[in-house]
Order: sequence, then C-alpha cells, then structure tokens
Amino acid sequence: MQNVFRRLFASVLCVWSATVVNLANSQEYPSRPIKLVIPQAPGSGADLVGRMLAEHMSKSLKQSVVVDNKPGANGIIASQLVQREQPDGYTLMLTSVSLVSFNQFLYKNVPFDPLKDFTFISPVADAGFVLVASVNSGIKSWSDLIKKAKAEPDVVKFASAGVGNSTHLYSEMIGLRSDIKIRHIPYKSSGPALMAVVAGEADLMTVTTATGLSQIKGGKVIALAQSGESRSAQLAEVPLLKELAPNMPALPGWYALIGPAKMDAAVTKKISAAVNQFLTDPPIAQKLNDQFLFPIPGTPADIQKRAESEARVWGGLIGDLKLQID
Repeated sequence: MQNVFRRLFASVLCVWSATVVNLANSQEYPSRPIKLVIPQAPGSGADLVGRMLAEHMSKSLKQSVVVDNKPGANGIIASQLVQREQPDGYTLMLTSVSLVSFNQFLYKNVPFDPLKDFTFISPVADAGFVLVASVNSGIKSWSDLIKKAKAEPDVVKFASAGVGNSTHLYSEMIGLRSDIKIRHIPYKSSGPALMAVVAGEADLMTVTTATGLSQIKGGKVIALAQSGESRSAQLAEVPLLKELAPNMPALPGWYALIGPAKMDAAVTKKISAAVNQFLTDPPIAQKLNDQFLFPIPGTPADIQKRAESEARVWGGLIGDLKLQID
C-alpha cells in the first residue's frame, strides 16, 4: 500500500512540477530573440506581411523578432525546418493555405503531417483574387465565359502559375462548380501567366488582385469576378464570385502563424494576442488593405478549423483531378 501511495505522490508531484515550469516559462517568454521563418523569397507577398508582423511583434513582446527567408520546394523546406525545432515559441513560421491544406495531397512524400505536426497560433491575412479574361477572348463577363465554355468545351484556355498552384486550383474549381470544361496552360510563375492572358495566348487566369490590378486598370485584361466576402474599393464595379455562382467555395489565399507541435498553451496565447493586436491596429489594417491583404483576426482554434476545412475542400478537388507532383 505504501508503494502505491509513493507512486501516486510521485505522479502528482511530476504533474505539479511540469505545470509550475510551464507557467514560469510562459511568464518569462520571450526572454531571447524570436525567429520568424518566411517560406518565400524577400519581396514576396508573404515576406511583406511577415516583415510588418515581425516589426510589430518586436514592440509588442519587447523582444527582437528576426525574419529568416527560407524559400524552396513550395514551402516544404521551411516547414520541415520549423517542425524539427523545439516547441518553445522561439521559432515561428508565417505559413499559407497551400502549405497546410494543399501540399499533403499534391506531393507524394511530404515528410510531415501539416495538420498535426504544428501548433496553429493565429490567422493573419487573406489575399484577394480576381478572375480576368483576355481582351482578345471575346469574354467580357461571367455569363460570356459560361456561354462560350459550354458552346466550345475544352477550347477556352486558362493560365496559371504552375500545376498545383493556387491560381491553378481556383480556376479548376470554377470549371468544376460551373459545369464547364476549360483547358489548363501552366507557366512558371504568375507574371508570365498573366502576360500570356494580356497577349491572348490564354483566355483566362485567376490572379491575386495585387498582381492583376495594374493590367485591369490599364485595360489590358477584363476583370470578371472577385473572390472574398466584399468587393475591393478599387474594383467596386466587379462582382464577387459568390454573387455570380453561389455554389463556389471561397478562394482562400490566407497566411497564418504556426510553430512546432506541442507548444505551451500560455505561450501560444501570448503570441496570438500580439498578432491580433497587429491586425486590429487601424494604420496596419489600412496598409494591408492597400496591398489587397485583408486582416483576419482570430484564435488558434479558428485557424486550425479553417486549415482542416480547406484541406477537405481543396484536397478533394486535388484527388478528383488526380494531381500529383513528384
């Protein structure tokens, strides 16, 4: 009996000690610089958001937040680096919907489970997208697109920034949910793909609003529909896709903050609070909106739920299309 009590006491003491240590760690956090990994090159959309966030978190948490750009392998290199770090809150990553909700379905050998091997900390911002048509295509509206594509199946061509890229998947979803057949023409990046639409080599493209706006305003392409929940002030006359096709899911282009799995809940909450403070600051929100990046404040549970929901929708599409990247 004494041995049973000793074991029980030791177990309780162990739990109590761990709780005290975790509480102390969360109260001290952060006591040294934090590394924020960006899985894209300097100058990219993720880099823009990440550097703004790092600057704000440095002030809010009263500790340096250092940006570390780690591009390559569509974010897998950066994700694996972060996954292997200690879950102490000192290595974080600005991830995207494609890295946590698409890649595991696109690639044969992703060396981790994006939904289980990370701590989801906070949603950050969502990028706006717009469906554009070539002025040479004869497509001037959503109804024109549907009419032409139904009359000429697999003749209308859409450009993308590459197989499995968001610009590819979104256009495929438009075709599937609208019951039209459109043909994919992949390019190496968004720039050449958009120029192909301008030149009339392709008829359509789903492109980020930030990338496509100058071509739209210059009359080089025609904006057919916007993604998102509300119309951009700079494209107020362009209807939302959900207004035109109610069965279309939202076209996600969001960024989120994550860390290694099993981060302390109190540390996670502290970081999440700093991110939400960043997103609700009016000058910062306006600066993000000017870049067609829309703040999405929320909790760790919110972004975990969003990532899992996107994985079901877009993972299902990837499976239906039988897309696979070696």
